[in-house]
Amino acid sequence: MKNKILILVGILALYSCQDKKESKNIVKTIVQDTLSKTIGGTADLSDAPPRDDNAVELIRKQLNVLLKKDLRALTKGDRYFYYEEFDLNNDKKNEYFVGFSNSYFCGSGGCSGYILNNDGSVINKFTVTDFPILVTTSSTEKFYDLIFESGGKFHLLKMKGGKYPSNPSVQEVVKGNVPKESTKVLDIQGKKMEKNSF
Repeated sequence: MKNKILILVGILALYSCQDKKESKNIVKTIVQDTLSKTIGGTADLSDAPPRDDNAVELIRKQLNVLLKKDLRALTKGDRYFYYEEFDLNNDKKNEYFVGFSNSYFCGSGGCSGYILNNDGSVINKFTVTDFPILVTTSSTEKFYDLIFESGGKFHLLKMKGGKYPSNPSVQEVVKGNVPKESTKVLDIQGKKMEKNSF
């Protein structure tokens, strides 16, 4: 939202500095178009600054610890991750979904990844999943329930004892359609997500 406001302020400042009538009309049209797209949620913010560098650095440090034994086997091309923030327990602090999409972390059953707390500590490591992960509107132990796709089926994961199950493929299969109000996270194939090295 801050990015949208900054874009609008910049455009309005440009509009107010114009002297010529023709320029005013062009800038006015741009301002009106951008304003309507921003309000409608269709503004293209692809040039917006990258996400929180502190989060990337926190995840990077944690992965270097968690994958310490794997580092020698990883090629430079294997050493990248994707992440997305989501407040899973409504404590006003985002947790981090961390995923990979290369042959070291992915196999025929899917890929592995992590869910990290806001401080970088591990909530979960997960395996054999396909992205995206879905966050539902139902919750267990104050954390939203998750739906992971594994083996072509959707599986429901509920928090139990402070952890989600690590292997989605052995969890309850979702019967019927996936709830439409679920939020996609780590939509690595569907979104243009930024690669981050570690």
